[in-house]
Amino acid sequence: MSDLGAQPSAENQSVEPGVSLERLTELLRRICETPAPTFAEAERGALIASLWREAGLEPETDAVGNVLAALPGGQGPRVLVAAHLDTVFAADTDLRVRAEGARLLAPGIGDNSASLALLCAYAERPTDAPRPRLTLAATVGEEGLGDLYGMRALMEARARDFDLMVALDGHLGTVVDRAVGSKRFEIMFRALGGHSWGDYPSPSAVHALGDAIHALTRTPVPREPRSSLNVGQVAGGSSVNAIAERANFNLDLRSLERETLEGLEREALRRVRRVARQHGVELDVRPVGDRPVAPSANEALVRAARRALESAGVQARTAASSTDANAAMAAGLPAICFGVYRGGDAHRASEWLEPASLLEGYRAFEALLLELSAL
Repeated sequence: MSDLGAQPSAENQSVEPGVSLERLTELLRRICETPAPTFAEAERGALIASLWREAGLEPETDAVGNVLAALPGGQGPRVLVAAHLDTVFAADTDLRVRAEGARLLAPGIGDNSASLALLCAYAERPTDAPRPRLTLAATVGEEGLGDLYGMRALMEARARDFDLMVALDGHLGTVVDRAVGSKRFEIMFRALGGHSWGDYPSPSAVHALGDAIHALTRTPVPREPRSSLNVGQVAGGSSVNAIAERANFNLDLRSLERETLEGLEREALRRVRRVARQHGVELDVRPVGDRPVAPSANEALVRAARRALESAGVQARTAASSTDANAAMAAGLPAICFGVYRGGDAHRASEWLEPASLLEGYRAFEALLLELSAL
């Protein structure tokens, strides 16, 4: 990174938003109402590419579906700014944006349509103030079982092209400076099954599943470092009067430290295997997610984000989370995640956003770029 200590900062140079709230809201509606389930983001990716092309950029779509565009000019560090395309909602979800009082409501309107709208607005009217050398990215596969595959692929191919990475995601004022790692598994039980009366007590996959979940809820989960265990999905059986031949659940384990996460994984799987033996059923454990825990030398980046938020009149708070920044941290890049809107109910059909906050988020983003130009 360049050492441009004499360059202006957000503390001594005024930053005025280069876009109207009306334009931000228009972009937000178009993006939010374009479906983008994880693994099926092509339609929204094409929309983003067309908006960036209309803004005078030359976007490219890589092999996995990420949309990338470099902004001309800039100074100082080479910065990748990314917002993910995908949502947790199925393709047939009603995504129409509706107004209720001072709020806009729609599935995915905040996470992550708001960040994409902000990137598109900035591409149309970049600030005249100093900014770093920027590459914009709209990434695939950030949510759920996507397991950050879009950002992972981007880091594998181009990590050396950048000095810093900023993921746009989450609520205004939040600076994610620590990566929450996760291990995810599909746990499948198989049994002979049979008739609930005539073949009783033939082993049941559902009974084994129930005991396994019970055993998992008794797993000691450390409070420090903060960690978690969750069974989020359960399925199995075929009839009320049939002993279940198959049953499965998905397990999510998380921690702020790699060693703790690995220990939690060993203990959880030990308990599941013990239950399978006790019930006499077959067990299949399939990894379906592995988000990295990675330290990041991001102190300067975090300080820049704090100054930017303060200059925009927003109180800054740091947090730990699992975002595209995880993959950048694991690749050795200083990285953070920077929130740009006020809202709530993320990952629910009732998700909402305060449209006026988009202008605050835009102002904070411009101030962040001004700060980064001097790093």
